[in-house]
Amino acid sequence: MFEKPFAESCEQNKQPILEVLSKVFNESGKVLEVGSGTGQHAVFFTQQLPHLQWYPTDVSTALPGIRLWIKDAGHDRIEMPQELDVNIEIWPFRNMDYVFTANTTHIVSWSEVKSMFRGIAQVLKSGGIFCQYGPFNYNGSYTSPSNEQFDQWLKQRDSRSGIRNFEDLVLLAEKHEMILYTDFEMPANNHILAWQKK
Repeated sequence: MFEKPFAESCEQNKQPILEVLSKVFNESGKVLEVGSGTGQHAVFFTQQLPHLQWYPTDVSTALPGIRLWIKDAGHDRIEMPQELDVNIEIWPFRNMDYVFTANTTHIVSWSEVKSMFRGIAQVLKSGGIFCQYGPFNYNGSYTSPSNEQFDQWLKQRDSRSGIRNFEDLVLLAEKHEMILYTDFEMPANNHILAWQKK
């Protein structure tokens, strides 16, 4: 029998992320989550933020686990998860008020990061907010020794992955008409970058 997946990192970071999302996702609307993982974030955030309708996505292998979390959520504010390949030209979503992703851009290749930003810009309505959680480098430097060790581990696992430079992301976002709204410093040397679509 397939067991409901669990990520300790989601359990640890969900409350600090919620505190930020409650400020920036503060009006009723639809949220596209890119890379929903286990589904823990989708369930927790919609339980705490009932004004949001959540659209989880991930690769096909993650979808059964997300469905198990949704089944136990006890409300209907989460849509059934959809498979999403960030590289496709046209994403199957439109007019999203918000987009959220956690711990994705250092896992995928830089080419996929570029595809992700292009797709998010497609689906986000004008004035919409994109929140991106994870570790980032600033001025080409690590923010902590632990992030440097983590980056080395990532690159040993997959040479195409790694912690991204904040300045590169700013340029990429601007190319797709998304401007940095706020940079929230988070626990454990992470940040939430909040972008607003023009």
